[in-house]
Amino acid sequence: MVDFQFDKNWSLQPIKGDTGKAYMGINDEAEKVFIKRNSSPFLAALSLEGIAPKLMWTKRTGNGDVLTAQEWLDGYLLNPQDIGQRQDVIQIMQHLHQSESLKNMLYRVGGVEKQAFDFLSAYAQELPTELKRNHYLMRVFRYLEDHLPDSVEVQACHGDPIHHNWLVSDNGRLYLVDWDATMLADPAADLGAILGRYVPFDDWSQWLETYGIREPAKSIERIYWYSGMDFLQRIKISYLQQNLKQMNQEILLLKELFSY
Repeated sequence: MVDFQFDKNWSLQPIKGDTGKAYMGINDEAEKVFIKRNSSPFLAALSLEGIAPKLMWTKRTGNGDVLTAQEWLDGYLLNPQDIGQRQDVIQIMQHLHQSESLKNMLYRVGGVEKQAFDFLSAYAQELPTELKRNHYLMRVFRYLEDHLPDSVEVQACHGDPIHHNWLVSDNGRLYLVDWDATMLADPAADLGAILGRYVPFDDWSQWLETYGIREPAKSIERIYWYSGMDFLQRIKISYLQQNLKQMNQEILLLKELFSY
Protein backbone atom coordinates (compact mmCIF):
# COMPACT_ATOMS: atom_id res chain seq x y z
CA MET A 1 0.00 0.00 0.00
CA VAL A 2 1.26 3.48 -0.90
CA ASP A 3 1.14 5.72 2.16
CA PHE A 4 1.69 9.15 0.61
CA GLN A 5 0.02 11.45 -1.90
CA PHE A 6 1.15 11.42 -5.51
CA ASP A 7 0.07 12.27 -9.05
CA LYS A 8 -3.16 10.43 -9.84
CA ASN A 9 -1.79 9.53 -13.30
CA TRP A 10 0.75 7.21 -11.74
CA SER A 11 0.22 3.89 -10.00
CA LEU A 12 2.95 2.83 -7.57
CA GLN A 13 3.80 -0.73 -6.63
CA PRO A 14 6.10 -1.17 -3.61
CA ILE A 15 9.36 -3.00 -4.29
CA LYS A 16 10.55 -5.41 -1.65
CA GLY A 17 13.56 -4.08 0.21
CA ASP A 18 15.00 -2.92 3.53
CA THR A 19 13.79 0.68 3.40
CA GLY A 20 10.20 0.43 2.15
CA LYS A 21 10.86 3.53 0.06
CA ALA A 22 11.18 2.05 -3.45
CA TYR A 23 8.40 1.63 -6.00
CA MET A 24 7.77 0.66 -9.59
CA GLY A 25 5.80 3.53 -11.10
CA ILE A 26 3.56 3.06 -14.15
CA ASN A 27 1.69 5.95 -15.75
CA ASP A 28 -1.34 6.10 -18.05
CA GLU A 29 0.90 5.70 -21.11
CA ALA A 30 2.39 2.51 -19.63
CA GLU A 31 5.72 4.24 -19.06
CA LYS A 32 7.60 2.44 -16.30
CA VAL A 33 10.13 4.05 -13.92
CA PHE A 34 11.94 3.20 -10.69
CA ILE A 35 10.76 5.62 -7.97
CA LYS A 36 12.39 6.17 -4.62
CA ARG A 37 11.22 8.34 -1.77
CA ASN A 38 13.64 10.83 -0.19
CA SER A 39 16.66 9.42 -1.98
CA SER A 40 20.06 11.10 -1.87
CA PRO A 41 20.22 14.37 -3.85
CA PHE A 42 23.62 13.04 -4.96
CA LEU A 43 21.72 10.83 -7.42
CA ALA A 44 21.61 13.49 -10.15
CA ALA A 45 25.41 13.68 -10.34
CA LEU A 46 25.75 9.88 -10.31
CA SER A 47 23.26 9.64 -13.16
CA LEU A 48 25.23 12.13 -15.25
CA GLU A 49 28.42 10.15 -14.62
CA GLY A 50 26.74 6.93 -15.77
CA ILE A 51 27.35 5.17 -12.45
CA ALA A 52 23.64 5.04 -11.54
CA PRO A 53 20.66 4.59 -13.91
CA LYS A 54 19.43 7.71 -15.71
CA LEU A 55 17.49 10.19 -13.56
CA MET A 56 14.19 11.03 -15.27
CA TRP A 57 12.57 13.54 -12.88
CA THR A 58 12.09 14.61 -9.28
CA LYS A 59 8.80 15.71 -7.70
CA ARG A 60 7.67 16.83 -4.27
CA THR A 61 4.54 15.17 -2.90
CA GLY A 62 1.72 16.77 -0.94
CA ASN A 63 3.21 15.67 2.40
CA GLY A 64 6.71 17.01 1.64
CA ASP A 65 8.42 13.83 0.45
CA VAL A 66 10.71 14.12 -2.58
CA LEU A 67 10.34 11.40 -5.19
CA THR A 68 13.09 10.61 -7.67
CA ALA A 69 12.30 8.63 -10.81
CA GLN A 70 15.02 6.72 -12.63
CA GLU A 71 14.96 4.83 -15.88
CA TRP A 72 13.46 1.38 -15.35
CA LEU A 73 16.02 -1.22 -16.36
CA ASP A 74 15.19 -4.87 -16.85
CA GLY A 75 18.09 -7.07 -15.86
CA TYR A 76 19.45 -8.90 -12.85
CA LEU A 77 21.41 -8.27 -9.65
CA LEU A 78 24.92 -9.64 -9.29
CA ASN A 79 25.28 -12.78 -7.25
CA PRO A 80 28.04 -13.15 -4.64
CA GLN A 81 30.08 -15.45 -6.89
CA ASP A 82 30.33 -12.87 -9.70
CA ILE A 83 31.13 -9.61 -7.97
CA GLY A 84 34.76 -10.36 -7.15
CA GLN A 85 35.50 -11.43 -10.72
CA ARG A 86 34.08 -8.54 -12.74
CA GLN A 87 36.36 -5.85 -14.14
CA ASP A 88 33.47 -3.39 -14.41
CA VAL A 89 32.93 -3.53 -10.63
CA ILE A 90 36.55 -2.41 -10.22
CA GLN A 91 36.13 0.30 -12.87
CA ILE A 92 33.03 1.78 -11.22
CA MET A 93 34.70 1.79 -7.80
CA GLN A 94 37.76 3.47 -9.27
CA HIS A 95 35.61 6.07 -11.07
CA LEU A 96 33.63 6.88 -7.93
CA HIS A 97 36.61 7.11 -5.59
CA GLN A 98 38.79 9.18 -7.92
CA SER A 99 36.18 11.68 -9.14
CA GLU A 100 36.78 15.16 -7.73
CA SER A 101 33.50 16.38 -9.25
CA LEU A 102 31.50 13.70 -7.42
CA LYS A 103 33.37 14.44 -4.20
CA ASN A 104 32.64 18.16 -4.51
CA MET A 105 28.99 17.51 -5.36
CA LEU A 106 28.59 15.25 -2.33
CA TYR A 107 29.97 18.03 -0.12
CA ARG A 108 27.50 20.48 -1.68
CA VAL A 109 24.49 18.29 -0.92
CA GLY A 110 25.55 17.80 2.70
CA GLY A 111 27.43 14.53 2.51
CA VAL A 112 28.60 13.18 5.87
CA GLU A 113 32.36 12.91 6.42
CA LYS A 114 33.57 9.82 8.31
CA GLN A 115 36.97 8.62 9.50
CA ALA A 116 37.80 5.23 10.97
CA PHE A 117 37.04 6.25 14.57
CA ASP A 118 33.52 7.32 13.54
CA PHE A 119 32.77 3.78 12.31
CA LEU A 120 34.11 2.28 15.52
CA SER A 121 32.08 4.69 17.66
CA ALA A 122 28.88 4.03 15.69
CA TYR A 123 29.23 0.29 16.33
CA ALA A 124 29.87 0.75 20.05
CA GLN A 125 26.97 3.17 20.52
CA GLU A 126 23.98 1.41 22.12
CA LEU A 127 25.50 -1.99 21.38
CA PRO A 128 23.07 -4.72 22.49
CA THR A 129 24.12 -6.60 25.62
CA GLU A 130 24.13 -9.95 23.83
CA LEU A 131 26.72 -8.71 21.34
CA LYS A 132 28.80 -7.27 24.17
CA ARG A 133 28.81 -10.70 25.80
CA ASN A 134 29.98 -12.44 22.62
CA HIS A 135 33.67 -13.02 23.33
CA TYR A 136 34.66 -13.46 19.68
CA LEU A 137 32.97 -10.24 18.55
CA MET A 138 34.52 -8.31 21.40
CA ARG A 139 37.98 -9.68 20.51
CA VAL A 140 37.48 -8.41 16.95
CA PHE A 141 36.32 -5.06 18.29
CA ARG A 142 39.40 -4.78 20.54
CA TYR A 143 41.64 -5.64 17.60
CA LEU A 144 40.04 -2.88 15.52
CA GLU A 145 40.32 -0.48 18.43
CA ASP A 146 44.04 -1.26 18.80
CA HIS A 147 44.77 -0.99 15.05
CA LEU A 148 42.81 2.15 14.19
CA PRO A 149 43.96 3.43 10.75
CA ASP A 150 45.30 6.95 10.41
CA SER A 151 42.96 9.60 9.05
CA VAL A 152 43.14 10.07 5.28
CA GLU A 153 41.73 12.43 2.69
CA VAL A 154 38.12 11.37 2.19
CA GLN A 155 36.49 10.60 -1.17
CA ALA A 156 32.96 9.92 -2.34
CA CYS A 157 31.97 6.40 -1.22
CA HIS A 158 28.87 4.30 -1.80
CA GLY A 159 28.77 2.91 1.74
CA ASP A 160 27.05 -0.41 0.93
CA PRO A 161 28.50 -1.92 -2.28
CA ILE A 162 27.36 -5.49 -1.67
CA HIS A 163 26.10 -7.74 -4.44
CA HIS A 164 22.40 -6.86 -4.39
CA ASN A 165 23.24 -3.20 -5.04
CA TRP A 166 24.83 -3.99 -8.41
CA LEU A 167 22.39 -4.09 -11.33
CA VAL A 168 23.25 -5.53 -14.74
CA SER A 169 20.85 -4.26 -17.42
CA ASP A 170 19.66 -6.43 -20.27
CA ASN A 171 22.24 -4.79 -22.56
CA GLY A 172 25.03 -5.84 -20.18
CA ARG A 173 25.70 -2.43 -18.60
CA LEU A 174 26.55 -2.50 -14.89
CA TYR A 175 25.17 0.11 -12.48
CA LEU A 176 25.61 0.70 -8.76
CA VAL A 177 22.26 1.39 -7.08
CA ASP A 178 20.79 2.30 -3.65
CA TRP A 179 22.82 5.32 -2.53
CA ASP A 180 21.15 5.84 0.86
CA ALA A 181 24.41 5.10 2.72
CA THR A 182 26.62 7.37 0.61
CA MET A 183 29.32 9.23 2.51
CA LEU A 184 32.69 10.97 2.32
CA ALA A 185 35.18 8.47 3.69
CA ASP A 186 38.33 6.47 3.11
CA PRO A 187 37.73 4.44 -0.10
CA ALA A 188 39.01 1.48 1.94
CA ALA A 189 35.52 1.41 3.51
CA ASP A 190 33.97 0.42 0.17
CA LEU A 191 36.90 -1.80 -0.80
CA GLY A 192 36.80 -3.63 2.53
CA ALA A 193 33.11 -4.43 2.09
CA ILE A 194 33.79 -5.95 -1.35
CA LEU A 195 37.10 -7.71 -0.76
CA GLY A 196 36.17 -9.13 2.64
CA ARG A 197 33.02 -10.76 1.29
CA TYR A 198 33.76 -11.70 -2.28
CA VAL A 199 37.51 -11.96 -2.95
CA PRO A 200 39.83 -14.59 -1.43
CA PHE A 201 42.46 -12.91 0.74
CA ASP A 202 45.29 -14.24 -1.41
CA ASP A 203 43.80 -12.43 -4.42
CA TRP A 204 43.46 -9.02 -2.77
CA SER A 205 46.77 -7.67 -4.12
CA GLN A 206 45.91 -8.52 -7.72
CA TRP A 207 42.43 -6.99 -7.38
CA LEU A 208 43.87 -3.80 -5.88
CA GLU A 209 46.51 -3.52 -8.62
CA THR A 210 43.72 -3.67 -11.21
CA TYR A 211 41.87 -1.00 -9.21
CA GLY A 212 44.96 1.18 -9.53
CA ILE A 213 46.90 0.85 -6.27
CA ARG A 214 50.56 0.48 -7.25
CA GLU A 215 51.77 -0.91 -3.92
CA PRO A 216 48.76 -2.84 -2.58
CA ALA A 217 50.68 -4.31 0.35
CA LYS A 218 50.67 -0.87 1.96
CA SER A 219 46.87 -0.63 1.70
CA ILE A 220 45.85 -4.17 2.66
CA GLU A 221 46.05 -3.63 6.43
CA ARG A 222 43.74 -0.61 6.19
CA ILE A 223 41.27 -2.42 3.93
CA TYR A 224 41.39 -5.45 6.23
CA TRP A 225 40.44 -3.15 9.13
CA TYR A 226 37.46 -1.71 7.25
CA SER A 227 36.34 -5.17 6.20
CA GLY A 228 36.20 -6.30 9.83
CA MET A 229 34.39 -3.10 10.73
CA ASP A 230 31.84 -3.70 7.95
CA PHE A 231 31.09 -7.19 9.25
CA LEU A 232 30.61 -5.92 12.82
CA GLN A 233 28.20 -3.24 11.61
CA ARG A 234 26.15 -5.77 9.62
CA ILE A 235 26.08 -8.18 12.56
CA LYS A 236 24.70 -5.42 14.78
CA ILE A 237 22.07 -4.40 12.20
CA SER A 238 20.98 -8.02 11.71
CA TYR A 239 20.66 -8.48 15.47
CA LEU A 240 18.59 -5.30 15.85
CA GLN A 241 16.31 -6.51 13.05
CA GLN A 242 16.13 -9.90 14.81
CA ASN A 243 17.37 -11.52 11.60
CA LEU A 244 19.46 -14.06 13.49
CA LYS A 245 20.04 -16.28 10.47
CA GLN A 246 21.68 -13.38 8.63
CA MET A 247 23.60 -12.41 11.75
CA ASN A 248 25.10 -15.89 12.04
CA GLN A 249 26.04 -15.88 8.35
CA GLU A 250 27.86 -12.59 8.87
CA ILE A 251 29.71 -14.01 11.89
CA LEU A 252 30.82 -17.04 9.85
CA LEU A 253 32.15 -14.78 7.08
CA LEU A 254 33.94 -12.64 9.64
CA LYS A 255 35.58 -15.73 11.14
CA GLU A 256 36.79 -16.78 7.69
CA LEU A 257 38.38 -13.37 7.15
CA PHE A 258 39.87 -12.99 10.63
CA SER A 259 41.52 -16.39 10.56
CA TYR A 260 44.39 -14.78 8.63
